[in-house]
Amino acid sequence: MNTYLTNEEHEAFRTKIRDFAEKEIRPIASMLDQEAKFPTEQFKMLAEMGVMGAPWPKEYGGMGLDYLSFAIMVEELSRVDAGVGVTMAVHILSQSPIFFYGTEAQKQKYLPQMTSGKKIGAFVLTEQNSGSDASKMETTADRDGDFYVLNGTKIFITNAPHAEIYIVVALTNPDLGPRGASAFIVEKGWEGFSIADPYDKMGIRSSHTCELNFNNVRVPKENMLGREGEGFRVFMSALDGGRIGIGAQSLGIAQGAYEEAVTYSKDRVQFGKPIAFNQAISFKLADMATKIRCSRLLVYSAAMLRDAGKPYGMEASMAKMHSSDIANQVCNDALQIHGGSGYMKGMHVERAYRDAKITTIYEGTNEIQRVVMSGFIVGKPPKEQSAAKTVKKAPGSATGIRKQMILTEGTIEEKVAKLVESLKADGYDFTTGLDPQTPIPQADRVVCVGKGIGDKENLELIEKLAYQAGAAIGSTRPVAESLRYLPINRYIGMSGQKFTNNLYIAVGVSGAGQHLKGIKKASTIVAINNNANAPIFKNCDYGIVGDLAEIVPLLIRALDNGEPKREVEQPKKIKRAVPKKLPPTYKIHVCNGCAYEYDQSLGDSESDIMEGTPFAMLPYEWICPECGEDKNQFISN
Repeated sequence: MNTYLTNEEHEAFRTKIRDFAEKEIRPIASMLDQEAKFPTEQFKMLAEMGVMGAPWPKEYGGMGLDYLSFAIMVEELSRVDAGVGVTMAVHILSQSPIFFYGTEAQKQKYLPQMTSGKKIGAFVLTEQNSGSDASKMETTADRDGDFYVLNGTKIFITNAPHAEIYIVVALTNPDLGPRGASAFIVEKGWEGFSIADPYDKMGIRSSHTCELNFNNVRVPKENMLGREGEGFRVFMSALDGGRIGIGAQSLGIAQGAYEEAVTYSKDRVQFGKPIAFNQAISFKLADMATKIRCSRLLVYSAAMLRDAGKPYGMEASMAKMHSSDIANQVCNDALQIHGGSGYMKGMHVERAYRDAKITTIYEGTNEIQRVVMSGFIVGKPPKEQSAAKTVKKAPGSATGIRKQMILTEGTIEEKVAKLVESLKADGYDFTTGLDPQTPIPQADRVVCVGKGIGDKENLELIEKLAYQAGAAIGSTRPVAESLRYLPINRYIGMSGQKFTNNLYIAVGVSGAGQHLKGIKKASTIVAINNNANAPIFKNCDYGIVGDLAEIVPLLIRALDNGEPKREVEQPKKIKRAVPKKLPPTYKIHVCNGCAYEYDQSLGDSESDIMEGTPFAMLPYEWICPECGEDKNQFISN
C-alpha cells in the first residue's frame, strides 16, 4: 500500500490479514450475506492467528501492536466483508473500557479471555429513547448490598448473540442524568439477562445485531468499571477509538468496491474498447481513488495521534464522517460502473452498496460527528439564560400507559377466570367472531403467537383460542420469518403489520422493542408467558405468568359460550385504560399578586429551584417569577 504513514511492519500485517480475508472469507462472503450467517469458524481462525486483541499489551494476551495496525486490520477485513470488519471492530472496542478503566483484577480476569478470542465482547449503549442523545438513557442499576440490579432494554447491539462479555452503561443515579451513569461488565447467562433474535438488516448481514433485556440482573459491585458516576465518560472516551474503527471499516468498503469497479471497467468492452477508457468512467475512477486516499490519510492520522498519546477526538470524528460519506459515494459510483450487472444479488458491489449505508449511522451519526467537530472548533455554546429547565420524566412503557395488572393470586383457573371477567368488564363481547385470516390492520382483535409456544403443532391451540376470542391470528417476526409457522404478512411489529384496534392477546411473546412498536395503539394488551421477566409484562394491561400448555386450554374453555360466534359489522372501539390523575399530597401555593402557582413537583427553573423542593424549603429571598412578589405574599391552596 503506497502510504508514507505506514512502515514495513504495518504492511506485513496488512498482507497477513488480506491473505486471510481473500482465502477464508471471500469465498463465503456472498453466502454469509444472503443467509445472514455469522462466520464462526473464521473467527476461530482469527483467534488462532492471535489478532483478537491486536492493540493491547502482551501481558493481557494482546499482540502489543499500535492502533494503526488495528485500523489496517479492520480495513482489510471490511474490504472483503464489512460484517466481519465491524464484528472485529466492536470486539476490540469492548476491550477498551476494561483496559483503560478496569482494575488490575478486572483486566486479568476478562482481557485474556477476549484477546485470545475465546470470548467475544459487545459494547452496550443504545436504547429506544437514547440514540444520538446518549444522555437520555433509561436503563437503571440500583445498589443492593454487594450488587447492582440492572433493569432496562438496550437495542441495536452488535455481536449480541455471540458475545459472552458485555460492557453496559446504566444509571446508578437517574436524577443526575449522564453524570449519574456507571459502567459495568456483564456476563452472558446471568439470571434475568436475555437476548432477542437478530434483526433482519439491510447490510452487514454477517454481523448479528440484537436487543438485550435486563430484568433484575444482579451484577457484583466488583464488576463496575471506574467509579460510580463515571460511566458516561468511560463510554464516550471509548467511542473516540471506536470511530477510528468505523472509519477504517468505511475505508475498506470503499477500497473493495473501487477495486471491483477498476477490474470490471477494464474487462467490459463497449463501443469497441474497455469502458475504463471512456472519459465518463475514467474520471469516476480518478475521483474514487482521490476520495479513498483522503479517507485513508484521515483514518491513519487519527490512529497515529491516539498512539502518540495526543488528543484525537476531533480527528476521529473527521475520519469516521468523511470515510463513511465517501464509502457511500464510491459504492454508488462502483455500482453505476457495473451497470445492470451491479444491481444483481451476489455481486460484490451490490453488497458493498448496502453495507456502506450503516457507516453513516452507527458509532454516532454523521450529523452528530459534525456537532462534535464544531464543538472542538468553537467550543460549547453559551448557556441560554431564559431556557426553561427540562423536567426529567420517568421512563414509561413502550406501549404507553397500561394497567399492568399481572394476575398472581389464586390457582391458574382462578387467574384465567379473573382475566376473562376483567375483559368483559372492559366491554369485550366474546359471543362475536371474525375470520382468523382477517388482515391484521382490519382485525378488531388479534391473538399473536411468539416463539414461546414451542413446536408448530401447538398452533392448533392458538387457532382454537383465536376462534373463542373472536380474533385473527398474528405472530412475531421470528415465528413468521425464521420458524415459518405463519405467512410473512401475519407478523406484527415496526417493520411488519401494525395492530391499532381493540384486543391484543400475546401468547409466548417476549416483547422485543421492534414488536411493541407495532402494538402501542392497541386498546388492550394481554400477555401470557412463562417468563416473568419478559418485557411484554411491563407493556400490558393484563398478564398471567405460567405454562402456556396449561393456561391456553383453560382460557379457551373460559371464553367458550357453547354457541357459534356471530359476526359484527362494526365493532365498537374500546377506550384505553387511563389512570386517574391523583391530587397532589402537598399544598399548592398561589401568589397573592398575580395568581402564579408554585408546584413543588416542578420547582422553579429560572431561580435554580429543583423539582421536588417544598415551598417551606425555598430560600427566604425567593420571589414570584411572574410578578416579583415576596415569598410571604403566597397563600396555600
